[in-house]
Amino acid sequence: MRTATFTGVAGSVRQLRPGLRNSAPTLVNEKELWAAGHSVVVGLDEVGRGSWAGPLVIGAAVVPQDRRVYKLRDSKMLTESERESMFDRVAEWCDAWSLGIVTHQECDELGMSAALRLAASRAIASLDVVPDRVLLDGSHDFVGGGITKTIVKGDATCVSIAAASILAKVSRDRMMRAEAENFPAYDFHRNKGYPCPRHRMALAALGPTTIHRRSWSYMDDLPWSGIHRSDPIMTQPSLFNVG
Repeated sequence: MRTATFTGVAGSVRQLRPGLRNSAPTLVNEKELWAAGHSVVVGLDEVGRGSWAGPLVIGAAVVPQDRRVYKLRDSKMLTESERESMFDRVAEWCDAWSLGIVTHQECDELGMSAALRLAASRAIASLDVVPDRVLLDGSHDFVGGGITKTIVKGDATCVSIAAASILAKVSRDRMMRAEAENFPAYDFHRNKGYPCPRHRMALAALGPTTIHRRSWSYMDDLPWSGIHRSDPIMTQPSLFNVG
């Protein structure tokens, strides 16, 4: 039996912020599945479900059985700079990883339940391996196929899901920072398309952009006159436009 090795900068555990030192996810779920003969265990986590603008992204991660990586945490527990510094190490450490991306238009056309299923199927299909089992953050199984184990707060407690959360979060954040150049009034480089006072003020003054999800209920609350969910979309350029 091989001894587990660790990747990362020496002493990095001591460099963790105090609030993170006792909050590391574990391999309890993965080890149970590996011991049962399921060699390919995939962790999945979504980013962007609650956003008003931009894509829905699901990360998929297959972590190695014999190596660990320092400082791995749920992406929400890390600062943006900490997540960025972790991204390449996590990507290189994983045996396989991928993203499933669903555009804002697809979110509007399909609704969130179907969009989650589509993003998950794209993430799994993009892997170089076929999963024996899937570990999914939350309580709702949008993967199906009888291979999923849902874990409430899995991004904070399960190594595979935590890895997927960093890969998905950093990737989507980069997309939204790039979009911020097209739509400077909306502060996308800070809010990443999520609700906040600055975002709401920009919507009230200027209306939705080409990357906003126009079927979302926030559209009904806009004080800006003339905005309706069925109105034509403003014609700014977008990284997420298809066709």
